[in-house]
Amino acid sequence: MNRPFYRVARTIASCCAVLSLAAASVHAFAQAPNLAYDLVLQNGHVIDDKNHVDSVMDVAIKDGKIAKVAQHIAATDALKAIDVKGLYVTPGLIDIHFHGFLVPGERGSYAGDNSIRPDGFTFRTGVTTVVDAGCAGWRNFEEYKDRIIDRQKTRILVMLNIVGAGMRGAKYENNKADMDGAATAAMALKYPKIVVGIKTAHYAGPDWTPVEQAVIAGTKANIPVMVDFGENFPKTRPLYDLLTKKLRPGDIYTHMYSGLRNEQDPVTMGPSKAFIEGRKRGIIFDTGTGGGSFRFSLAVPMVKDGFIPDSLSTDLHIGSMNSATKDELNVASKMMAIGQSLQQVIAEMTSHPAREIKHEELGNLSVGSVADIAVLRLENGHFGFTDMDNVRVDGTKKLTAEITLKDGKIVYDLNGMEADKYGAPPSPHADQAYRWTSFAHGPRPTVPSDNNRH
Repeated sequence: MNRPFYRVARTIASCCAVLSLAAASVHAFAQAPNLAYDLVLQNGHVIDDKNHVDSVMDVAIKDGKIAKVAQHIAATDALKAIDVKGLYVTPGLIDIHFHGFLVPGERGSYAGDNSIRPDGFTFRTGVTTVVDAGCAGWRNFEEYKDRIIDRQKTRILVMLNIVGAGMRGAKYENNKADMDGAATAAMALKYPKIVVGIKTAHYAGPDWTPVEQAVIAGTKANIPVMVDFGENFPKTRPLYDLLTKKLRPGDIYTHMYSGLRNEQDPVTMGPSKAFIEGRKRGIIFDTGTGGGSFRFSLAVPMVKDGFIPDSLSTDLHIGSMNSATKDELNVASKMMAIGQSLQQVIAEMTSHPAREIKHEELGNLSVGSVADIAVLRLENGHFGFTDMDNVRVDGTKKLTAEITLKDGKIVYDLNGMEADKYGAPPSPHADQAYRWTSFAHGPRPTVPSDNNRH
């Protein structure tokens, strides 16, 4: 064969193949319907505390945002419709006390072995946003960002530890020389979209240094301080002074039902005077149940007395993920077992924590808001819930997650409610599934029929 002729023929053939593929792609996109919504969740009971919605509604999503919430949205207006009748539809849950700086190698450290991978514990419980509570300080925050935060699908926000080296054990956490409010504030201001607070924790000294430096940092960066009050020194560092003098309104007291630092009035068994006066000043009270920070002996009488949490959080780490805390929905179910309502616990996992961390664009289903959504089942039966003393309270209701959406796409689907059933024809817009679910990775090309081949 004449070689120049062969090269020309081969080039023409290659071009035809490319044009054919391009034509197929164009054909595929040309078939993409121009519908109003990517996804609509129909017939679910919507609980949206911020917008005072508590009724059966449909929720429509378009381009990752909440597009409409109404009593009826036609399935034909969306690429995909899912019937969630009998389930609860809420904003994606926010856990403001979490430990996710997992860098294997440092034993006994929350910037090491003690933390957990967020994606492994969030979406399967309806959580779309976590706030890491002090694993990293200003010295190692950027390592955390590079190695974990930027690589996980979960939205990870951070409270910087007032200790520059972070939460790495007593050797570091009691080092007052590394508690620098100005340096901590500078790092917070460098990353305002991620750093949402300052954390002080586990301090074993009798003085106020970590609290005072944390407040300096929080004031400079205009973000709240969360306090794990560490070792109890009622004479030199009383809880009353912390909540009525040292902290600012909007700062957060976590581990509220631990009983480790005089949270409970020994006579009434209700909240201590420090708690009562602190709440009057605007101090926020958070559960942070963790591995050793929740007792029914405090929680039951305080809830009965009306002293309920402002927010529900887990303090999840390797010591609490399999013990009494387990996960965010188990904490919520536990609080329902001792007297809180479903509506209260949903608010304490959505709009309340969003407000506490000054990110009120989260935790609601307002039109235009990011479409982070939890579809929850409220199971009825016999369930047991435990505390740090291994005491059990029995309950009759338990929340589980059926579907979780983040940024408008399904990231968890317990029972495959959005998937096409085996053996059945694909849903009408299956080639566009990537618009409503993360389980489809891109547009599915449409193969032209024989009549359309060229």
